[in-house]
Amino acid sequence: MNVHRRRGRRGQALVEFALVIPIFVFLLVAVFDFGRGIYTYNGVAEAAREIARTTVVYLRVGLGQSLETQAAINIQKSLVPGLVVDSFACLTVTGTASTADPCKSGDFVQVTVSSSYVPMSTLGLSGAITLRSSSTLQVP
Repeated sequence: MNVHRRRGRRGQALVEFALVIPIFVFLLVAVFDFGRGIYTYNGVAEAAREIARTTVVYLRVGLGQSLETQAAINIQKSLVPGLVVDSFACLTVTGTASTADPCKSGDFVQVTVSSSYVPMSTLGLSGAITLRSSSTLQVP
């Protein structure tokens, strides 16, 4: 009689496992997907900082026009998939747009970049999320 009870319980464990494993796998994929999103956002933020730094250091011509800045943009585009440089701005100390071209000493250079991120854990139901970051550095 114990043999029949064990066989029934073995089947019960298999059914419970079949019910729980899809939820566990989904949560596991969601955790990795969330980490991938944070990693991508960190790459976008780092790209904004690096492009702004290069723009401030090589400010001989217009904003974002130097060969060094273009090289930094190309490097960051190779590191962050879908990276787009949205804008370059020259700002005064008060935060208003500066008319100086190129920016003069004491002004601020602001670079805004973005990239789209598509989460895998939503199975394509949510669409792309735009990750945007900007960095502002003062011209020495």
